[in-house]
Amino acid sequence: MSAPEALVERARVTLDSLTSDPNFSWLKNYLKYARGVLIVPQFLKGGFIIGGSGGSGVFLAREPQTGRWSEPVFYTLVGASIGLQIGANAAEVLLMVRTERGVEAFYSSTFKLGGDAAVAVGPVGMSMEGATPHNLSADILSFAKAKGLYAGLSLEGSVLRVRSDWNQLYYGKAVGPMDILIQKAVSHPRSAPLQQRLEAIAAGR
Repeated sequence: MSAPEALVERARVTLDSLTSDPNFSWLKNYLKYARGVLIVPQFLKGGFIIGGSGGSGVFLAREPQTGRWSEPVFYTLVGASIGLQIGANAAEVLLMVRTERGVEAFYSSTFKLGGDAAVAVGPVGMSMEGATPHNLSADILSFAKAKGLYAGLSLEGSVLRVRSDWNQLYYGKAVGPMDILIQKAVSHPRSAPLQQRLEAIAAGR
């Protein structure tokens, strides 16, 4: 199994880890309204980049009319000084993209959260199941889990960069976000378990 294939499988495991946790019931219940998700199985504080944080993840967009999820695009999420306020060195991270503007930001090879797309911390806690997000203007809501702690990861100012090398390795040819998300020019059989799990959660299963 290649590194990109392993990351897709780890993303599925991370998705299950978050959505099976009662503290992320809001995320699970409102995933059906998402326009896309970025899943980072291991977001590291320090060591990844001196004085910073980062991790690799996959982004999938949801077709509003059909509810089908796209093939994954590989990204690196880097924060120059954001750190983990939740008191841990590593976290599972999911970004729920709520708007078309948020999805369009992922068409670029590089973009900044809070600049090209507004980001806010998503509702977390068992009492938040039916809550309204505190920042309705945000294009993206972030969710993080580390060592039993559930909040405090600020992604404002962090940067997302396409991993072109991993996209090429996974799909067998050079492709960019537009090729994968809009033109649907490629596919990979190992994407199916993650796509199907996203569809099942959005359908309430």
